[in-house]
Amino acid sequence: MSCDFKSVMSQFCVYGDFIKSEAYGCGHINDTYAVYLDNGGNKYRVLLQRINNNIFSDVDGLMNNILGVTSYLRDKITARGGDPDRETLTVIKTKDGAPYYKDAEGSCWRVYVFIEDTITLQSARTNDDLYSCGSAFGGFLRDLADYKAETLAEVIPDFHNTPKRMETLKKAIAEDKMGRAQSVKEEIEFALSRTEMAAKIADALKEGRIPLRVTHNDTKLNNTLVDAATQKCICVIDLDTVMPGSALYDYGDAIRFSASTGAEDETDLSKVNFDLGLFEAFTKGYIEASAGSLTGSETALMPMAAIIMTFECGIRFLTDYLEGDTYFKIHRPNHNLDRCRTQFKLVADMEIKYNDMGNTVERIIKELQ
Repeated sequence: MSCDFKSVMSQFCVYGDFIKSEAYGCGHINDTYAVYLDNGGNKYRVLLQRINNNIFSDVDGLMNNILGVTSYLRDKITARGGDPDRETLTVIKTKDGAPYYKDAEGSCWRVYVFIEDTITLQSARTNDDLYSCGSAFGGFLRDLADYKAETLAEVIPDFHNTPKRMETLKKAIAEDKMGRAQSVKEEIEFALSRTEMAAKIADALKEGRIPLRVTHNDTKLNNTLVDAATQKCICVIDLDTVMPGSALYDYGDAIRFSASTGAEDETDLSKVNFDLGLFEAFTKGYIEASAGSLTGSETALMPMAAIIMTFECGIRFLTDYLEGDTYFKIHRPNHNLDRCRTQFKLVADMEIKYNDMGNTVERIIKELQ
């Protein structure tokens, strides 16, 4: 899709003459560009994004969430003597004071201050990277612990409603649109036998045993900015899926991503294992930075959360495979089935190591007391 970037940028409160724009980053949802400007010889850049409003239909709700959360974070960061210009995102509004601009073709654009002298990591180089990532997301939880989560828009309804994901899987099995169910009987049996487990976080939320929180919902290492000098994660980014939910969603999904020894689509399952050292590195950073924000009920469920969120991802891949690969992009035959199998392998390995996971969480908490 072609775009007159100069015209789009003219709608925003930026200063200087447009120089150029270039594609930026590795995101798969929105289109992201670095835009270079010259303000009287002072050359700088901002981050321009075209929001994917096919996935995010409530752009007003999405941007109100981001504005609310980032302004709250700025106050928290400033109060503790931090640098809010580097430690949280800053939305640059339009000349009309709006958080985004909608062009004549219906595309929705937003602009962020570009946080210079930072890098993003696609994978951890050392356990210290995971500890730092855990610290970033634990700090995100801590700083937003008092934020009224119920005021946030649910930009993707039921995103981590695992019981509902199970119902969708069962429907896909029954309909068997592609005639694939017979060939994945083992995976189907694995999933259905864990129906009761899948509801543990959702039930705890519904019954008020764990609190409703502001959740990020995409807690990967590459959704933090790493300071180029200190090599520490300093800023949580990609706030599109900020919603009300459980901290266990964020923690569990981070462990799913962080503590695996194999790629998400690895075909050799002997390479896919759950690494307790990686688990401990992220968990220590997360609990430490949360600074007592987590309740006892939440910490007790942390090992189970890692299993449930990994399982949820697996059943989503399996559902998509049964429905004909309509949601996740595939790059080879059986790609979603391969992804499903890696997640289920991790679930099985986590179940074996479940007591070790619990002991690790308890030890970290005691060491920090």
